[in-house]
Amino acid sequence: MNTRKIVITFIVAVMGAIVGVFAYSKIVRPNTQIVEVPVNGNSSAQYTALPTSLQGGVDLTFAAEKSIHTVVHVQTKGRTSASSYNPLLDFFFGPGSGYRQESRPVMGSGSGVIITKDGFIVTNNHVVANADEIEVVLNDRRTFRAVKVGTDPTTDIALLKIEASDLPFLSYGNSDQLKIGEWVLAVGNPLNLNTTVTAGIVSAKSRSIQISGDQMGIEAFIQTDAAVNPGNSGGALVNTQGELVGINTVIASNTGAFIGYSFAVPVSIVQKVVSDLMEFGEVQRGLIGVGLREMDSELAKELNFDKIKGVYVAEVYDGGAKEAGIEKGDVIISVNGDPVNAVPELQERVSRHRPGEKIEIIAIRNGKNKPFTVTLRNTLGNTDVMQTASILSSLGAKFETVSDAERQAFRLRNGLKIISISNGKLKDAGIKEGYIISKANRVPINSEDDLRKVIEVADEGLFLTGIYPNGRVAYYAVNMHD
Repeated sequence: MNTRKIVITFIVAVMGAIVGVFAYSKIVRPNTQIVEVPVNGNSSAQYTALPTSLQGGVDLTFAAEKSIHTVVHVQTKGRTSASSYNPLLDFFFGPGSGYRQESRPVMGSGSGVIITKDGFIVTNNHVVANADEIEVVLNDRRTFRAVKVGTDPTTDIALLKIEASDLPFLSYGNSDQLKIGEWVLAVGNPLNLNTTVTAGIVSAKSRSIQISGDQMGIEAFIQTDAAVNPGNSGGALVNTQGELVGINTVIASNTGAFIGYSFAVPVSIVQKVVSDLMEFGEVQRGLIGVGLREMDSELAKELNFDKIKGVYVAEVYDGGAKEAGIEKGDVIISVNGDPVNAVPELQERVSRHRPGEKIEIIAIRNGKNKPFTVTLRNTLGNTDVMQTASILSSLGAKFETVSDAERQAFRLRNGLKIISISNGKLKDAGIKEGYIISKANRVPINSEDDLRKVIEVADEGLFLTGIYPNGRVAYYAVNMHD
């Protein structure tokens, strides 16, 4: 009898368990699905998709699949020079003999994003800045030699081109519409691991972390907590629709590896830079002509503001702002109808426009809103299209890099030599052929590009430091605005 009861109890328990499992699978447990995803465009792999409730209502698989085939691996080869000094050589062979300049090969890598089907690729300037050779590896493992169309150190954006057709590419999204807390994906090649996707949320917008080192630099980064590591630079930041909203550029880390935050150049800046590089070969930077200061509680109290808002005009230079009537002490609160409450935010809004274009600014003066129409100027103070060739042609000279022998003879660490001179600003200043420019406005000069950058940001003119082949050190003041 007892045996019979035990058997019946066991059978009831088993049947109850089966019914319970069946009911849970049909009623309680969220549905899962098996999804097949291409791997490297050839084979397929299966995975079980997380239930929607566990994904927080966000499906990132579409954005990942759309973007991984458009992100490329950028590999670079270049050379760097290092100088050394041996005082014994100076003692035995004469002054200057102790200096040696050595050239060493340098390899680098990063990421890039295909933005047109015919092979235009956007990446970071710092990925390709010192590259003599650039190779691009697509997600399907095809390899192409790339050329630099143009670079812009002020935004750390560069444009490359490969000879290919019918490529997958990413469309531009709208970085202005990104919201704090919105999901985004970072796609790139960190640590030489091809086609890696990480997810995070937008942590902040218009963030400046003061890493540019360029006084004309624009920092209005999108900050995310998507994991980004060395090699991700130049890769894509995409929204849940699989649209490009930023170019991953830098991480905040004391170790060189990801520890929580990464930063991307917003696509609003990228689009303008790419358009300029395609059309002109360099970026056409529009300037208001003011010095700016962040608003804080102390300044807001001084101005009798009930809250901190806008950007304070600390200086007004000759140019568009002065002609429009903007004055020191004004507080700019909007650009073309978009509110601005930080210097990076204002700079980012202005950077979308070229010299000669007009922007509408509203500023607070004496407690009242005042509208201003400002015509943007270039770095030389006019509204002309800027091109490197035209900037340097006004100097009336041809240049070449200083040889190692000249560096050693004159104990120079840098220099740009004038090999011929004609009518122009250098001749007007009294400079002769053979002069080696070592510094311009106290900035070391090694190339024509170095000299151009100094000219672009010079307020008045150039103060040159250099030496002639006979050893005579000479200084010149060159007026660039006549």
